[in-house]
Amino acid sequence: MTEELGLRERKKRQTASRIWRAAVDLCSERGFDHVSVAEIAEAAEVSKMTVFNYFGTKEGVIVSPMEEHVGDAADAVRARRPGASAVTAMREVFLEQVAARDPAVGLSGDPRAMKVRQLVGDTPTLAHRMVVFHMRAMQLLTEALVEETGDRVLAGVAAAQLLGARNALIMENHRRTLEGDPLDTIAEDCAAHAERAFEQVEKGLQGYPGPH
Repeated sequence: MTEELGLRERKKRQTASRIWRAAVDLCSERGFDHVSVAEIAEAAEVSKMTVFNYFGTKEGVIVSPMEEHVGDAADAVRARRPGASAVTAMREVFLEQVAARDPAVGLSGDPRAMKVRQLVGDTPTLAHRMVVFHMRAMQLLTEALVEETGDRVLAGVAAAQLLGARNALIMENHRRTLEGDPLDTIAEDCAAHAERAFEQVEKGLQGYPGPH
Protein backbone atom coordinates (compact mmCIF):
# COMPACT_ATOMS: atom_id res chain seq x y z
CA MET A 1 0.00 0.00 0.00
CA THR A 2 2.82 2.41 0.90
CA GLU A 3 4.58 1.70 -2.39
CA GLU A 4 1.34 2.24 -4.30
CA LEU A 5 0.76 5.58 -2.54
CA GLY A 6 4.34 6.60 -3.29
CA LEU A 7 3.90 5.81 -6.97
CA ARG A 8 0.63 7.71 -7.08
CA GLU A 9 2.25 10.74 -5.46
CA ARG A 10 5.14 10.69 -7.93
CA LYS A 11 2.70 10.56 -10.84
CA LYS A 12 0.78 13.50 -9.40
CA ARG A 13 3.96 15.52 -9.07
CA GLN A 14 5.01 14.65 -12.61
CA THR A 15 1.62 15.74 -13.93
CA ALA A 16 1.73 18.98 -11.96
CA SER A 17 5.25 19.68 -13.21
CA ARG A 18 4.21 19.04 -16.82
CA ILE A 19 1.28 21.44 -16.51
CA TRP A 20 3.50 24.11 -14.91
CA ARG A 21 6.17 23.82 -17.60
CA ALA A 22 3.59 24.07 -20.37
CA ALA A 23 1.95 27.10 -18.76
CA VAL A 24 5.22 28.95 -18.22
CA ASP A 25 6.39 28.31 -21.77
CA LEU A 26 3.11 29.42 -23.35
CA CYS A 27 2.66 32.48 -21.15
CA SER A 28 6.25 33.61 -21.61
CA GLU A 29 5.86 33.38 -25.36
CA ARG A 30 2.45 35.04 -25.73
CA GLY A 31 1.71 36.82 -22.46
CA PHE A 32 -0.24 35.51 -19.48
CA ASP A 33 -3.51 37.17 -20.47
CA HIS A 34 -3.39 35.73 -23.99
CA VAL A 35 -3.18 32.06 -22.97
CA SER A 36 -6.24 30.07 -21.91
CA VAL A 37 -6.44 27.19 -19.46
CA ALA A 38 -7.65 25.01 -22.33
CA GLU A 39 -4.46 25.77 -24.25
CA ILE A 40 -2.33 24.95 -21.22
CA ALA A 41 -4.19 21.67 -20.80
CA GLU A 42 -3.69 20.77 -24.44
CA ALA A 43 0.03 21.52 -24.31
CA ALA A 44 0.40 19.44 -21.14
CA GLU A 45 -1.72 16.61 -22.59
CA VAL A 46 -4.26 16.70 -19.78
CA SER A 47 -7.87 17.79 -19.48
CA LYS A 48 -8.89 21.31 -18.59
CA MET A 49 -10.51 19.91 -15.43
CA THR A 50 -7.19 18.34 -14.41
CA VAL A 51 -5.54 21.77 -14.53
CA PHE A 52 -8.22 23.21 -12.27
CA ASN A 53 -8.09 20.20 -9.93
CA TYR A 54 -4.34 20.60 -9.47
CA PHE A 55 -4.04 24.38 -9.29
CA GLY A 56 -7.47 25.95 -8.91
CA THR A 57 -6.79 28.92 -11.18
CA LYS A 58 -4.57 29.91 -14.09
CA GLU A 59 -2.63 32.20 -11.75
CA GLY A 60 -2.11 29.25 -9.43
CA VAL A 61 -0.44 27.24 -12.17
CA ILE A 62 2.31 29.84 -12.60
CA VAL A 63 3.06 30.72 -8.98
CA SER A 64 2.38 27.40 -7.24
CA PRO A 65 6.09 26.51 -6.78
CA MET A 66 6.59 29.72 -4.80
CA GLU A 67 3.38 29.43 -2.81
CA GLU A 68 4.42 26.02 -1.50
CA HIS A 69 6.93 27.92 0.66
CA VAL A 70 4.48 30.34 2.27
CA GLY A 71 5.02 28.81 5.72
CA ASP A 72 8.81 28.45 5.57
CA ALA A 73 9.57 31.37 7.88
CA ALA A 74 7.02 30.32 10.49
CA ASP A 75 8.30 26.74 10.35
CA ALA A 76 11.89 27.93 10.84
CA VAL A 77 10.96 29.87 13.96
CA ARG A 78 8.92 27.05 15.48
CA ALA A 79 11.62 24.45 14.80
CA ARG A 80 14.61 26.52 15.93
CA ARG A 81 17.18 24.98 18.22
CA PRO A 82 17.08 25.68 21.97
CA GLY A 83 18.59 29.03 22.88
CA ALA A 84 18.30 30.46 19.37
CA SER A 85 16.43 33.65 18.58
CA ALA A 86 14.00 34.00 15.72
CA VAL A 87 16.61 35.95 13.76
CA THR A 88 19.19 33.22 14.25
CA ALA A 89 16.71 30.62 13.06
CA MET A 90 15.84 32.60 9.94
CA ARG A 91 19.50 33.24 9.15
CA GLU A 92 20.52 29.61 9.58
CA VAL A 93 17.71 28.26 7.42
CA PHE A 94 18.30 30.92 4.77
CA LEU A 95 22.02 30.16 4.59
CA GLU A 96 21.25 26.44 4.26
CA GLN A 97 18.95 27.24 1.34
CA VAL A 98 21.63 29.41 -0.26
CA ALA A 99 24.20 26.62 0.08
CA ALA A 100 21.72 24.21 -1.55
CA ARG A 101 21.00 26.68 -4.38
CA ASP A 102 17.34 26.47 -3.42
CA PRO A 103 14.91 28.06 -5.92
CA ALA A 104 12.85 29.22 -2.91
CA VAL A 105 15.48 31.90 -2.21
CA GLY A 106 15.87 32.94 -5.82
CA LEU A 107 18.75 30.64 -6.69
CA SER A 108 17.83 28.45 -9.62
CA GLY A 109 19.48 27.60 -12.89
CA ASP A 110 16.12 26.65 -14.37
CA PRO A 111 15.28 29.12 -17.17
CA ARG A 112 11.58 28.67 -16.44
CA ALA A 113 12.05 29.98 -12.89
CA MET A 114 13.44 33.17 -14.39
CA LYS A 115 10.52 33.32 -16.81
CA VAL A 116 8.14 33.16 -13.86
CA ARG A 117 9.79 36.18 -12.23
CA GLN A 118 9.45 38.08 -15.49
CA LEU A 119 5.82 37.08 -15.82
CA VAL A 120 5.05 38.25 -12.27
CA GLY A 121 6.65 41.60 -13.02
CA ASP A 122 4.75 42.00 -16.28
CA THR A 123 1.31 40.74 -15.17
CA PRO A 124 -0.80 42.70 -12.63
CA THR A 125 -2.92 39.68 -11.65
CA LEU A 126 0.19 37.64 -10.87
CA ALA A 127 1.78 40.55 -9.01
CA HIS A 128 -1.38 40.84 -6.88
CA ARG A 129 -1.27 37.11 -6.22
CA MET A 130 2.28 37.49 -4.90
CA VAL A 131 1.24 40.37 -2.64
CA VAL A 132 -1.38 38.06 -1.13
CA PHE A 133 1.30 35.38 -0.77
CA HIS A 134 3.61 37.72 1.16
CA MET A 135 0.75 38.86 3.40
CA ARG A 136 -0.06 35.24 4.20
CA ALA A 137 3.60 34.46 4.97
CA MET A 138 3.70 37.41 7.38
CA GLN A 139 0.47 36.31 9.02
CA LEU A 140 1.81 32.80 9.60
CA LEU A 141 5.10 34.08 11.03
CA THR A 142 3.27 36.55 13.25
CA GLU A 143 1.09 33.76 14.63
CA ALA A 144 4.17 31.64 15.36
CA LEU A 145 5.67 34.51 17.37
CA VAL A 146 2.39 35.29 19.14
CA GLU A 147 2.27 31.68 20.37
CA GLU A 148 5.47 32.34 22.32
CA THR A 149 5.03 35.93 23.42
CA GLY A 150 1.31 36.70 23.48
CA ASP A 151 2.09 40.18 22.14
CA ARG A 152 0.53 40.50 18.70
CA VAL A 153 1.79 44.02 18.01
CA LEU A 154 5.47 43.29 18.61
CA ALA A 155 5.10 39.94 16.84
CA GLY A 156 3.82 41.78 13.77
CA VAL A 157 6.73 44.22 13.90
CA ALA A 158 9.24 41.40 14.22
CA ALA A 159 7.65 39.40 11.40
CA ALA A 160 7.80 42.43 9.11
CA GLN A 161 11.50 42.96 9.83
CA LEU A 162 12.42 39.30 9.44
CA LEU A 163 10.55 38.83 6.19
CA GLY A 164 11.71 42.22 4.95
CA ALA A 165 15.34 41.14 5.25
CA ARG A 166 14.64 37.76 3.65
CA ASN A 167 12.66 39.24 0.78
CA ALA A 168 15.30 41.90 0.08
CA LEU A 169 17.93 39.18 -0.28
CA ILE A 170 15.71 37.09 -2.55
CA MET A 171 14.83 40.05 -4.76
CA GLU A 172 18.52 40.83 -5.23
CA ASN A 173 19.10 37.20 -6.26
CA HIS A 174 16.27 37.47 -8.79
CA ARG A 175 17.61 40.74 -10.17
CA ARG A 176 21.11 39.40 -10.65
CA THR A 177 19.85 36.14 -12.12
CA LEU A 178 17.81 38.03 -14.72
CA GLU A 179 20.91 40.07 -15.54
CA GLY A 180 22.82 36.86 -16.23
CA ASP A 181 25.28 36.81 -13.34
CA PRO A 182 26.78 33.36 -12.57
CA LEU A 183 24.68 31.43 -10.04
CA ASP A 184 27.65 30.52 -7.84
CA THR A 185 28.76 34.15 -7.65
CA ILE A 186 25.24 35.26 -6.73
CA ALA A 187 25.04 32.60 -4.01
CA GLU A 188 28.43 33.53 -2.56
CA ASP A 189 27.51 37.21 -2.40
CA CYS A 190 24.07 36.41 -1.03
CA ALA A 191 25.55 34.48 1.90
CA ALA A 192 27.67 37.49 2.82
CA HIS A 193 24.74 39.88 2.44
CA ALA A 194 22.54 37.59 4.55
CA GLU A 195 24.97 37.68 7.45
CA ARG A 196 24.89 41.49 7.46
CA ALA A 197 21.16 41.78 6.84
CA PHE A 198 20.12 39.48 9.65
CA GLU A 199 22.75 41.00 11.95
CA GLN A 200 21.08 44.35 11.39
CA VAL A 201 17.68 42.90 12.22
CA GLU A 202 19.12 41.17 15.30
CA LYS A 203 20.43 44.49 16.61
CA GLY A 204 17.00 45.98 16.24
CA LEU A 205 15.14 43.05 17.82
CA GLN A 206 17.82 42.30 20.44
CA GLY A 207 17.22 38.59 20.75
CA TYR A 208 13.42 38.74 20.50
CA PRO A 209 11.44 36.68 21.45
CA GLY A 210 14.04 35.31 23.87
CA PRO A 211 15.52 31.84 24.36
CA HIS A 212 13.53 28.97 22.90
